[in-house]
Amino acid sequence: MAAPVRLGRKRPLPVCPNPLFVRWLTEWRDEAASRGRRTQFVFQKALRSLRRYPLPLRSGKEAKILLHFGDGLCRMLDQRLQQHRSSGGDRAPGSSEARSSAQEGAPAEVQDSSMPVPAQPKAGGSGSYWPPRHSGARAVLLLLYREHLNPSGHSFLTKEELVQRCTQKAPGVSTKVAPGSAQPWPALRSLLRRNLVLRTHQPARYSLTPEGMDLAQKLAESEDLSLLNVGIGLEKPEVPGPLSAELGVSEGSVQQSLELRPGEYRVLLCVDVGETKGVGHRSELICQLQRLHVTHTVRKLHVGDFVWVAQETRPRDPARPGELVLDHIVERKRLDDLCSSIIDGRFREQKFRLKRCGLGHRIYLVEEHGSMHNLSLPESTLLQAVTNTQVIDGFFVKRTADIKESAAYLALLTRGLERLYQAQSVREVFVRQLMQVRGVSGEKAAAIVDRYSTPASLLAAYDACATPKEQEMLLSTIKCGRLQRNLGPALSRTLSQLYCSYSPLT
Repeated sequence: MAAPVRLGRKRPLPVCPNPLFVRWLTEWRDEAASRGRRTQFVFQKALRSLRRYPLPLRSGKEAKILLHFGDGLCRMLDQRLQQHRSSGGDRAPGSSEARSSAQEGAPAEVQDSSMPVPAQPKAGGSGSYWPPRHSGARAVLLLLYREHLNPSGHSFLTKEELVQRCTQKAPGVSTKVAPGSAQPWPALRSLLRRNLVLRTHQPARYSLTPEGMDLAQKLAESEDLSLLNVGIGLEKPEVPGPLSAELGVSEGSVQQSLELRPGEYRVLLCVDVGETKGVGHRSELICQLQRLHVTHTVRKLHVGDFVWVAQETRPRDPARPGELVLDHIVERKRLDDLCSSIIDGRFREQKFRLKRCGLGHRIYLVEEHGSMHNLSLPESTLLQAVTNTQVIDGFFVKRTADIKESAAYLALLTRGLERLYQAQSVREVFVRQLMQVRGVSGEKAAAIVDRYSTPASLLAAYDACATPKEQEMLLSTIKCGRLQRNLGPALSRTLSQLYCSYSPLT
């Protein structure tokens, strides 16, 4: 009896994001092997590293971040890419046409399931794609978009979470998945091919790409920002903004506006709970912060490792004091953790989330650990990654020698933020303003502020003067310094011109 014929589509193989580079490295490896050169092993190692990298590369110089890619090999790729473009092949290394040509010239290989699966852009790009109403693709995009905006979310969902939420909140959406299958349903697979959804980790985690984020935002706007017309009973979450987001708010609670005046709050360092788990360097960080007398608290942070908040000192509810997030965030990386994050793709994902968190001052704290020779990536690769973080991504990069120096830097930042946000009273700002005038020292400015504590009181005194001459001599008799000398008519005249003249000063 003949075996039954199985009909159906073949499972598509994961598409390589850098097909031209893979094809050229394969050619160079085969040529070196045919001539018996040992460089074939160099090309083979670089090829293996490139196939494990999930994102497209625009030039050979960008490949320097990968393992086994030195200056010479990156230069060879750039030269070959320039020849390819000058000969009429103006396609990008990661374009769909380049993929098709690479698939013809090189055999397809199945990637490791533990590595991120790159998405395949559809011909014509994702800009013209608009998922229909009540479709599975639309529901997935909106669910991932809502998870990204949720302050207590993770910016990703697993396959089980997607299936469960689509089944519960969008019963009309087809979520048929074969039992025990690792493949998502067709809607999600279509979004992966269109480069709208990114798959990482094992078990798989699904998150939005920048293109998918833009499309999901347009879909939410088309639904009048309520997400109700797609059959998903969700409310639009509020996006936390700098100096206005409240930490520790439970999901579903209503956030109220909060205004804190000088003297009504304290600056508090929030440490991610991941920095305190385990033994060794993580627990030592808390010990160092305590030794430096840094006021801190430990809580779960979904973005970054350290943030600062302004916490009420006299709250109405002592159990839940109000907090405002300050405009600074720190991501801490030891060199060994930096190597592993580059290899498994967390490096770019974390930077992407930090850039979209809404905080303006983003700091990347790189901490040395042990010998550079014991790391899984060469030193040049790590230096290139750190440089790209500062130059391309716009982060401020701070390198420290050990955990003690990292704790000292966090203490220094905390002290600076305390001075910046707590010490800005009207009196001190007025003193700084007076000291900008030539000839006004700190002692003279303090003497003026002792009599007129605010600019408003000084202007009121000027308005009470009967003549301009009286205004010019108003401050001349103020005593200042140890010897209690008069401020003098010349400096008093200069200040009266500054505060009483409506026309530009000459």
